[in-house]
Amino acid sequence: MASDVRIEQLWIPDSLDGPDAADFVAAVEVGRKVRMQTWGSDDLAYAPGEKLLEMADPYERQVILVARIGGEIVGTVDIALPLADNLDLAEFTLDILPEFQRRGVGRQLLEAAEHFARDEGRHTILIDTNHPGASLSDSGSGQLVPGSGPGFVPLGSREVEFARHTGYTLQHIEQFSACRLPLDSRLVVELAAEAEEANGGRYRLHHWTDRCPDQWLEAVATLENSAGEDGVPGVDDPEMVLDGGILRQAEEVAIAQGRRTVVTAVEDLNSVLLVGLTTISVLALRPDVVFQDDTVMLQAHRGNKLGLLMKVANMERLTEQFPNARVLYTWNAPENRYLLKVNQQLGFTTAGVTGIWQKELPDFGPRVS
Repeated sequence: MASDVRIEQLWIPDSLDGPDAADFVAAVEVGRKVRMQTWGSDDLAYAPGEKLLEMADPYERQVILVARIGGEIVGTVDIALPLADNLDLAEFTLDILPEFQRRGVGRQLLEAAEHFARDEGRHTILIDTNHPGASLSDSGSGQLVPGSGPGFVPLGSREVEFARHTGYTLQHIEQFSACRLPLDSRLVVELAAEAEEANGGRYRLHHWTDRCPDQWLEAVATLENSAGEDGVPGVDDPEMVLDGGILRQAEEVAIAQGRRTVVTAVEDLNSVLLVGLTTISVLALRPDVVFQDDTVMLQAHRGNKLGLLMKVANMERLTEQFPNARVLYTWNAPENRYLLKVNQQLGFTTAGVTGIWQKELPDFGPRVS
């Protein structure tokens, strides 16, 4: 156990220009180095400016605890506390510099984060572990299967060992995939033709960026809520009921954070209703790395290759508007075979998996310091 570790809450500066921003920049750099170690690139790492923008999210309070050894920040835990729903939940992202791993730093940071969360009235904790594709093929390490759904994480991984020893239970797996951009033009023509043939001209696509047109605002809210009732993978929280006002607020938050949103929706011409949509997010400071967000489709309209139709069109629009985008990342539940098949047709390859772990904290009552 590292006895010389000091845990403290990180000061969040107003900007990156002042001398008080040095610790914040150093903390963000810890996360970048960990992602380099895991994935071999920093595509999934925050730039300091991006992280600073995210800290102002009105739907989620974020607190960062840091571990110092000899004054140097060697580990961080980002604590996300939802403010609009899931008020018993806290999500942790724990990062320890590679050269300080296996020295007890992570355990001390995690314990401090759990105390903080419990003091905030949060008892359900989620953490994740990330496993690149190469680690999944190591049959000698064994496999740990989640409590629900297919997939596995490698039993012998340091992250898995740490999560189990600190009392977390593996809940489910998300498959992490990547697609190089732009799409091959011949592939686009082939897939669009395949999708058009399957749906027989009964549907029409609509596109927008950042802000949903007024005419579709309530329709999008209805679609998201209906899709949530169907349990469609891609809806973050099916218990949260959306309306046009909430969607507008979410759009304003994204715009304030510098995030761009490219959307394609599909309308059923018979009912004149939106029956599906797909969304790609572009971050303010990393326009070369983009992320697939929701893809939702009403149950009654599945089987018409509308997911393929929407995603091909949206990826083409993305390339038109953001020509510097070079890679699109997505996470999917392994049981969502339809979307995984669509992604495979588009050229996505599996980069690895993310394990989602959960722990229920006991309520010990108020702490006395």
